[in-house]
Amino acid sequence: MTDHPKQVPAEFVPPSVWRNPWHFLAFGFGSGTLPKAPGTWGSLVALPFIPLWQMLPDWGYWLMLGITMLFGFWLCGKVADDLRVHDHEGIVWDEMVGMWITLWLVPEGWYWLLAGFLMFRFFDILKPWPIRWIDRHVHGGVGIMLDDVLAGVFAWLAMQGLVWCFS
Repeated sequence: MTDHPKQVPAEFVPPSVWRNPWHFLAFGFGSGTLPKAPGTWGSLVALPFIPLWQMLPDWGYWLMLGITMLFGFWLCGKVADDLRVHDHEGIVWDEMVGMWITLWLVPEGWYWLLAGFLMFRFFDILKPWPIRWIDRHVHGGVGIMLDDVLAGVFAWLAMQGLVWCFS
């Protein structure tokens, strides 16, 4: 593997995002091309999917999480390789999966979506141990995905505490 810069500013929008379906998907249906806080925009794009996922049985939602996570390992790695960067800020599939993890087994309602969004963004931005270590030391598609998956797990645990307290 060649040495690529760790990140490319989101202001650099590769034209392939608009013509390559894998790039379009990895860039969160284009949300990762927005110039400010692409991870936040990608997290927001994940929210409309939650009511659909909540219609699945609990095991179906869990299966969807496994599939989208495994697919994300490949997708994020492929697009990063195509763009010749380690982790372009505009690749937000990982944030989308992190949001979906955060909101598994959370009751329906806009206030739960808002709480989950805030909780996930908190852990994704703060990156407490071991998330920060993973972000810095694990590379490729697995590295791109894993820090957000773990942020989603931390946020999910916090959300389950909120559900226990307020439901």
